[in-house]
Amino acid sequence: MMRFRHFAISAAILVWLMAPSAQSADAPQPQAAAHNADTYRELDLFGEVFERVRADYVDKVSDKHLIEAAINGMLSSLDPHSSYMDAKDFAEMQVQVQGEFGGLGIEVTMENGLVKVVSPIDGTPAAKAGLKPGDLIVAIDGQPVSGMSLNDAVTKMRGPVGSEIKLIVRRSTQPPFTVSIKRAVIKVQSVRSQLIDNDIGYIRISSFNEQADSGVRSAMKSLEAKSHGKLAGIVLDLRNNPGGLLDQAVAVANDFVGRGEIVSTRGRHPDDAQRFDAKSGNDISHGLPMVVLINGGSASASEIVAGALKDHHRAVLLGTRSFGKGSVQTIIQLPGHGAMRLTTARYYTPSGRSIQATGIEPDIVVEPAKIERIATGPVVHESDLKGALKNAEEGATKSPAAAPATAPGKTTAPPAGDGEDESATFGTSDDYQLARAVDMLRGLALFGPKKAAD
Repeated sequence: MMRFRHFAISAAILVWLMAPSAQSADAPQPQAAAHNADTYRELDLFGEVFERVRADYVDKVSDKHLIEAAINGMLSSLDPHSSYMDAKDFAEMQVQVQGEFGGLGIEVTMENGLVKVVSPIDGTPAAKAGLKPGDLIVAIDGQPVSGMSLNDAVTKMRGPVGSEIKLIVRRSTQPPFTVSIKRAVIKVQSVRSQLIDNDIGYIRISSFNEQADSGVRSAMKSLEAKSHGKLAGIVLDLRNNPGGLLDQAVAVANDFVGRGEIVSTRGRHPDDAQRFDAKSGNDISHGLPMVVLINGGSASASEIVAGALKDHHRAVLLGTRSFGKGSVQTIIQLPGHGAMRLTTARYYTPSGRSIQATGIEPDIVVEPAKIERIATGPVVHESDLKGALKNAEEGATKSPAAAPATAPGKTTAPPAGDGEDESATFGTSDDYQLARAVDMLRGLALFGPKKAAD
């Protein structure tokens, strides 16, 4: 009886796989027949293992659990981003895309059997605890990550709001250390902005959820109003942005690229190729100079935007090399169950480059650093000297110096201490990479074309 059940399972799957071929009027070719026979043998093996586990495993396991685990194993063996989501995980993923979810506030992937941090989300428990892009999580609440699937690890990191979780983290060459984090409801405000020195617009996108494009458009309107229409340039900050929705990445790139290709995707079959072009005349910044900030936590959708702006010579990229996720995942809902996340294509920048596993190199490499003020003592100028000549043109003995664009000081490598929220400095006076971006924009505005007077 057991053998019959095993055969029925294998035969049913085989019939489903062969159905399209059975509709053909032509007789199956010898090569196709041999392939089908090999497929049958492999499915027969699957059925045999399934029945053996079902009958003899030390504890009773439901058929649903075994089949879902087999499906997830099949998908996760393809690449780090393909996986199976049961109904609960699928519902949580939908909430996350909409911009509010529960957990630690961290985007992760798998690397060599460990959970790798792609990026912590601004202002979340993970960011406040000091987790950084590239950190490897080796244990969750004392349980080693090795052997877990990505979904299993993510599920384990979720839990009741306010509950504590302990992660053992390995960072670069440092000894592993423990981080305690309290779970929270994560509300992602994907876009925030501010005006720097009255004429430089700063827009930070922390993730490409459903509000990304509308948030950027609102930010530009706000910056134009605050500057009274006198913006000199825009800094677009994509650091530690783990990505998100493809259509939002295309829309945001289109906000600054007036024409041409933004990104193309190519799948397994030539007919699956897609090209996404900008809508003509859609540059909401009206050609203002731009600097885009990227780092190792800039992934996927962030790289689409950065790659489009770079290839169109629309912006200067500043920072460090991006993450290098150049693949597209399609969410395929499975009626009555959950959904599968399947890698279906690679994407290419307008110049035809795939950045899969290589990332995007910035035009100007600026490592993260800290600005440290140096006590220099009193500074004596010519105007302070006794009997100094007056400036006949100005009619004054002293002319106040123009305020520097950035605070003077020296730069030092950031400390590697635990518990430091790297993203907390983004957009502040301590943000060294932003300071360099502002300096560059001032130079571009100084030597670039002047706007016609109203």
